[in-house]
Amino acid sequence: MRRLGRLLLLALSSCLLAAAPDTGGIGFTQRLGSRLPPNMTLIASSGQATTLARLLDNKPTVLILGYFACPMLCGVVRDDALRALSSSGLSLPRDYGLLFLSIDPAERPADAAQAKAADIARYPLPGAAAGWHYATADATTIERVEQAVGYGSRYDTQLKQFLHPAGLVVLTPAGVVSGYLLGVGYQPGALAEALRQARAGTIGQRAPSILLLCFHYDPSTGRYSLAVLKVLRLMAGLTLALLAVLLLTLRRRRSA
Repeated sequence: MRRLGRLLLLALSSCLLAAAPDTGGIGFTQRLGSRLPPNMTLIASSGQATTLARLLDNKPTVLILGYFACPMLCGVVRDDALRALSSSGLSLPRDYGLLFLSIDPAERPADAAQAKAADIARYPLPGAAAGWHYATADATTIERVEQAVGYGSRYDTQLKQFLHPAGLVVLTPAGVVSGYLLGVGYQPGALAEALRQARAGTIGQRAPSILLLCFHYDPSTGRYSLAVLKVLRLMAGLTLALLAVLLLTLRRRRSA
């Protein structure tokens, strides 16, 4: 019986590992004080080529990395950030800027334009059209941005989606990483204070480590329900199989 119990625990552990993709290297490595290359080329939602420096426009900026076609957590991150900014008391485009950069090199300006229009429709703040920037870039540029801010992501061919962390990066007007807000559920006051520090060129403190990954996330429930269901199904099937083995063993012992 003890042996069967050990086998059950070992098998369940194997199921848990098999149910989730390899997340090695995915997450935020906080690189406070790191500067993004100001002259790298980004493609604005209008389809025009521009530079990071032009989009920052000498303002503190909230940088969000994700992708527009994300079926999981990206929309929650963006929505939480916009809700917090809407209640922060800050004005656009005077006090801050927002840059959402797609980590998917296959996405195009039309995707960025559609996402921007949808967000402005939900949060019709004065100045949003000028102060919120949605952009795409090629793979090399995306990699440079990710390395500069310590953002680890990877495309999973089986899930057919990007595995990446959730969080915001706050940049100074010069494009230097001033702070991070990790996970979701951003508070308006905390975000406003982070932007004020960034405006002053202050490098903030390390944010508490929160690893919230964007895979198997169900935004309608706020849970990783698909992953849990897969694990439960595997556990149920394995338990039935082990019970069958146990019953067969007991029958053989009684017959002997």
